[in-house]
Amino acid sequence: MPAFLYDIIRRRMPDGAKTFIENHDGRLITYAGLDAGSAQLANVLVGLGVAPGDRVAVQVEKSPEAILLYLACLRAGAVFLPLNTAYTPNEIAYFLGDAEPRVFICDPAFKDKLASVAADAKVAHVETLGVKQDGTLAALMAAASPVFSDVERGPDDLAAILYTSGTTGRSKGAMLSHDNLASNALTLVDFWRFSASDVLIHALPIYHTHGLFVATNTLLLAGGTMLFLPKLDPDAIMRLMPRATSMMGVPTFYTRLLQRPDLTPEATKHMRLFISGSAPLLAETHREWRARTGHAILERYGMTETNMNTSNPYDGDRVAGTVGMPLPGVSARICDPDTGAATPQGEIGMIEVKGPNVFKGYWRMPEKTAAEFKVDGFFITGDLGKIDERGYVHIVGRGKDLVITGGFNVYPKEVEDEIDAMPGVIESAVIGLAHADFGEGVTAVVVRDKAATIDEKAVLSALEDRLAKFKQPKRVLFVDDLPRNTMGKVQKNVLRDTYKDLYAK
Repeated sequence: MPAFLYDIIRRRMPDGAKTFIENHDGRLITYAGLDAGSAQLANVLVGLGVAPGDRVAVQVEKSPEAILLYLACLRAGAVFLPLNTAYTPNEIAYFLGDAEPRVFICDPAFKDKLASVAADAKVAHVETLGVKQDGTLAALMAAASPVFSDVERGPDDLAAILYTSGTTGRSKGAMLSHDNLASNALTLVDFWRFSASDVLIHALPIYHTHGLFVATNTLLLAGGTMLFLPKLDPDAIMRLMPRATSMMGVPTFYTRLLQRPDLTPEATKHMRLFISGSAPLLAETHREWRARTGHAILERYGMTETNMNTSNPYDGDRVAGTVGMPLPGVSARICDPDTGAATPQGEIGMIEVKGPNVFKGYWRMPEKTAAEFKVDGFFITGDLGKIDERGYVHIVGRGKDLVITGGFNVYPKEVEDEIDAMPGVIESAVIGLAHADFGEGVTAVVVRDKAATIDEKAVLSALEDRLAKFKQPKRVLFVDDLPRNTMGKVQKNVLRDTYKDLYAK
């Protein structure tokens, strides 16, 4: 048996001379180059002692070689572990200690800062990879053979671990199998009508399930081409649009593009599909985009643990404020969060999903895994929603206090712990508030000592080196007391209602 997911990719590859990635600097990676480059990196990994099931942790900037590294892990039988480039050494220490990777690959500019962190976690090898084909890994790759005999991996073997936030404890590693990724990508190719003629504008990060698995795997299995941008760049996106057919983005992409006077039906006439996800898209944004371009954004719903669960239809009504219907092969239901019983149609409850896309569980957390799965195999998402009479899923909130900002999960207690440790702070509560650009804006509500002089600027400054930028509050508000219920629990719902218009235009 070959490497399950990569074998599917190989069997669906178009002619080797076709471009898979056109990088922003003009560099091209053909499908033949993809196969050879991933073979070189797989040889490097095996040479570093990577065995089937070993983790390879990666914190590097976006580049074609980073995609080849992901594919190399599939071929070598390793478990790919992408890490957000915004994570600080303090945060990286946790992930390396928890995952215990054989190899850690980081940006050349940060090796000095991270080498000691990796040493403390007993990582055997630390290599570097830059965006200009530089770094120790790139040098090893250049000297390696472009031929590799793939390690046997089956559908249930792990392909990746992606860390996700929760409401208790530290981040949890979601274990995704080869079939979790393959089945979901094959479904999306068909459901969203991707083909070898598609050209995708790819401006998403590739340490996140959206840019790495949803976008990259889907285009790979369609045999299409990706126009690779390092980040959201509205000028570049508008320049590329006449050459593209599709774009995947988070709500921020659409709100930023709507600010441009050159966003017109003429400018978007070559596009067949705009997809949004990873954070809630405001119905107002959906309506304005359609009015300005003539295109209806297709919104969908996924999670780190499940890849994509639901989608608005390709043909048919793309309903603003909904995330569409369950994808083929995926089941979704609404249950009472207290009793677990199914709720009547149209009533709000906990969204639960089941399908080949759903992950295998949390890394080294069997009790947490057992708590999140029902006996019949349904996964409890933690999201509150309802299913209307037409079968469209509406997400109305979260049973957990998780904040999703710009497509990234922020665990409130982690931010609260940092703020609470500051001199002059009595306590804090971190919430997410509706934000047109980011879906939700991380917001801290702080109670300070009456004699304290700490202000918003001081709090934000203190967090700069302690937390990734996306976790840092966009605003810090001060109150005399936090609202509590009769049991003394902070009522974050009251805070969210009180400040719901904080980021309103």
